[in-house]
Order: sequence, then structure tokens, then C-alpha cells
Amino acid sequence: MSTLLSTQNLSFHNNHGLLLNDISLALIKGEKIGLIGHNGCGKSTLLKLLSYQLSPSSGVISVANQTVMAYIEQHLPTELSSMTVMDAVLHKLPEEYQLSEGWRAELLLSEMGFKLHEKDLLVSQLSGGQHTRLLLARALIVEPDLLLLDEPSNHLDLPTILWLETFLKQWRGSFILVSHDNTLLDNVTSCTWIIRDKSLSIFRLPCSQARVAQEEQDISAQHRHNAQQKEIDRIAQSAKQLAIWGHVYDNESLSRKAKQMEKQIVRLKDEQAEITSGNQWVLQFSGTTLRADRLCELNQLAVIPAENAPVLYTVENQRIKSGDRVAIIGANGTGKSSLLKMIWSLSFVEISEQKTIKLHPRVELGYYDQKIAQLADHDTLSDALKPFAPLTDEQRKMALISAGFVYARHGQKVSTLSGGERARLLFVGLSLANYSLLMLDEPTNHIDMEGKKALAEQISQFPGGVLLVSHDRELIENSCNRFWYIHHGILTEHHDIEAIYQLIAEEEMPETLLTDKLNNLQDISPAPLVSHDDGDDEKLVKLIELEEKLDADLARKTNHQKPALQAQWKLEISQLKQALKLI
Repeated sequence: MSTLLSTQNLSFHNNHGLLLNDISLALIKGEKIGLIGHNGCGKSTLLKLLSYQLSPSSGVISVANQTVMAYIEQHLPTELSSMTVMDAVLHKLPEEYQLSEGWRAELLLSEMGFKLHEKDLLVSQLSGGQHTRLLLARALIVEPDLLLLDEPSNHLDLPTILWLETFLKQWRGSFILVSHDNTLLDNVTSCTWIIRDKSLSIFRLPCSQARVAQEEQDISAQHRHNAQQKEIDRIAQSAKQLAIWGHVYDNESLSRKAKQMEKQIVRLKDEQAEITSGNQWVLQFSGTTLRADRLCELNQLAVIPAENAPVLYTVENQRIKSGDRVAIIGANGTGKSSLLKMIWSLSFVEISEQKTIKLHPRVELGYYDQKIAQLADHDTLSDALKPFAPLTDEQRKMALISAGFVYARHGQKVSTLSGGERARLLFVGLSLANYSLLMLDEPTNHIDMEGKKALAEQISQFPGGVLLVSHDRELIENSCNRFWYIHHGILTEHHDIEAIYQLIAEEEMPETLLTDKLNNLQDISPAPLVSHDDGDDEKLVKLIELEEKLDADLARKTNHQKPALQAQWKLEISQLKQALKLI
């Protein structure tokens, strides 16, 4: 087995100090690796180091000869927005190859799910899911051996995540996938790298099993640490007593023995098992159960994304009561967030004015907006918490400190926070209040795996009602007991999430089959391959073009060849030669 990539004693310092320390790793050809860790631990930085976008502070990175790496960023570069989809793919190639490789770009876009006419769309017109597909096409055009993917599933809808999962399963090369999606990682990887406490741990296991293995290591390390600390404390107590006796009785031998024991303590501390600093803040919601048959009732509600906009779908007759944890599922743009916003708007109008949305008179409504708009940019961190609960300055201070915001930052403006920090601050605010109906709009966009686990536990234990918009399968499966699916302008309820997965799979089935078995030949017309009305010159040009495509594809690496297309081209070549009487 050949090693594609390795590092020895790799370290990196950023503006805040040491981020990655003494990392040594080896990636074997064919490995599919999940890279995980809490927000800010250095996952994206490690990918940029491995792809030479950043230079290490110390250590060595080695890449095997002729290994081609492709880095897939989280967002499309801004300079591509004015390009067509086709040009954005070809932009990855040297200019002298862009004209001749147009056919390969078309083929890749087809494999990524783009229709023939969509290659001429501007990049600025694409949806979030199409962005990810375009990023993959741009990476694959250089025929990489190793893909480096930085959170490609972030902000994707569930149908696109399932498509991405299928693609990664079928990918024959190696990849390193940074993600907080536990289910995706379990289904597509067999090895897990975990960054924690500035170090890298390697487990030859899928994500869930690797996390369990790490927890077991942590428990074992804690037991060893405690036993070693007990011995250190015993020796320290003895050394202290000997030092006192040596001083009182002027006994040099006892004083010397005490100093020897102090040196032993230093050595034992150096050898003591390390334990993780862990996550200091634990998410915890407070909730209230209202003994009523409804917290919220929706009757013939026409869901619209904005005033005077077309109706996306209608909620016929739905009720949410305490104990209901409803997952709202559907592709991006179907109106999931719009429904929550319409309910939230009732917080600012008279309930009696509403006919299609009815809230219980005593309902306390909490809302996590995916854009985190409840936090005003001009507020300080302390002031941002005031609307959530009537607390004293001291209580808000302690809440912020317990969430990892040190006191010196409490006067900092919300506008200066990172996306992850803003999300944490909003969660702190929600945890201070006492809600009976909680609405969460894609709350996992900025939180890591430990945060998702805590969130799932809190939702499943919440005594009130919950409306959850999410594409995270693990969160939905572990926390919800009702499932609404929005598709083709209709909202339907299902009692089993697997039924929704099946519906999505059936919707994607034609594309998946073509990608896997026919390499997306759907755009080739079933009509005769050669028109007998064409002139001989046109046939000859077509023949030369097809032979060039066939030769180019046969010259590629075996794993990247397209046998189905080769067979199609050979058939066309044969028919053209017969028409031209060359055989």
C-alpha cells in the first residue's frame, strides 16, 4: 500500500498562539478519512496546510510523486460569480487546455446533476446545493488522487446531502472530509482523525465508533491521572513532613531526602497521563408544559416567503401540543423557514387578529433564527441577553463566563463575533428563558458534534413543544417524534422518518442511476446517431472529434475512464465510417 501524503511533527501558530502541535500522520492510497473536532480547533487550517495554502511553523509535509490534490473550499470564490457554470469549471485548468477539455467539463457537470442547458447559467444564479456540485466538478476536472473537502455539507438541504453521500461512496480515490455531520461521516468514511487539545488522534474506525473509542480512552486516562495524582499527593505530603523534621531537628539527611522526593514529584507530574480540557459550557434549555390540547394551531395557512409573494404551500390543519417535537423537512426554498417566521410574527401583533395561526394565550415563544437576527449588532454581549430574561447584571455576567466568554469580552459588540460565537450567544439567551414553544431554524449550522449531541438531548427532553427545521439526520432522528415533509408545494405528515428518506431517494433515483451506470447519457438523443442529410464534410469533422474524445479518454487513468461513453463513441464512429464508406 502506497502513502499519498504524510507529515512529521507539524505545528502551526496563528495570531492567538499555538493552534496545532506536533502532528504526524500518514494517508494511504484509497483511504476515506473524516476529520472532526470542535469549532476553532484547526480542521480547516490543517487542510490548508496539507494543500500548501498555508506554511507550517515547523515540521514537514511530504506528498508522493505525481499525486494530484484538489482542495474543495466551503464557498465558491467571488471571482466566479460573473462566470458561466461551464467557464467556472474550465477556470481550474491552464488556459491552453480549456478549449480542448470542454467535453470533459460537460461530462463532469452532467455527472454532478446539471442539465445540459444549465452549463450556461451564471454562477450567481445557482442554489446552495448547486454550489457544492460545481465545487466538486471544478475539483474533478484536474483528475485528483486526493480530495480535501472542507465542510461541503454545511448549509445543504437533505436531498443534496443524500446526493453528496452517494457521490462520496462511489468516489474511487482518497479523500479527507471535514464535517460535523455524524451520519454522513459514518456512511462514507472508514478512518477518523480527531483534532483536540492542539493534537491529532487517529482511529481506523468510522466517526461514531471513533468517538466512542476516544471516550473510552478519556475514561482510562482519567483513571490513570487520578491514581498518579494520589501517589503525587502522598509523596508531597511525606516530603513536606520530612522537610519540617529536617528543619526542626537540624537533620541534613532528612532535608536531603525531602528534596529528592520533590524531584520525584516533578518527574511524576511530567509523566502523568494527560486529560482533555473538555468543553466547558453545556447547553441546557428551560421549558414549561402547558396542559392544553394545542400550543399552536395552523388552519388553511398559506405560507409565503414575503408580502405579496406567491404561495409556496398551504398547511391544512395541524396542531402542536406540549411534548410534540416536529421536524420540518424539505429542499432549500420550499418554505420551511417562512413557516417559522410567520408564527414568530405573532409575537408582535394581536392574537385575535389571526385566523390561520392560533397560539395559546399563555404560550411563551422562543425562536432560533438561522441568520441569528435576534442579536442586534450594536449591542454588547451583556446587553444582547437582556431581551431573553429579566436577569441582574451579575447573572448575565456569570452566564456569559460559563459559556466561555471571559469577562473582558462582555463589553464587546455582537458585530465582532464569529458565526460560531454568535450562535453560542443566542443559545445562551434561549437557555436563560422559560419557553413553552420553541422554534429552531437550522440551529446546527454553526455548532460542532458535541454541540449537536447536547442539542438533541435538550430537544428530546424539552417539556414544551418544538418546531425544528433541520437537514441533520442524526439530530432529527434522535430528538423528534413527528415529521412534516414539504415537497412539490404540499406539506404531508409522516410518523416514520425513513418514509421521507425513501421519498427523497425515489425523487433522486433517475439521476443516481444515470450517474452510477450510464454516466449521465440522458442528454444523448435516442434518434439515429448519424443524420443521412449531413454532408460528408460535416460527417468527417464529427468523426475526427469523436476519435479525439475516445483517444483522450483512453489515455486517462483507468479509474477515471468512462466505459459507457467509450462504447457510445465507438458506435457513433462506426456508423460515421459506414456512412462515409471508410469501412
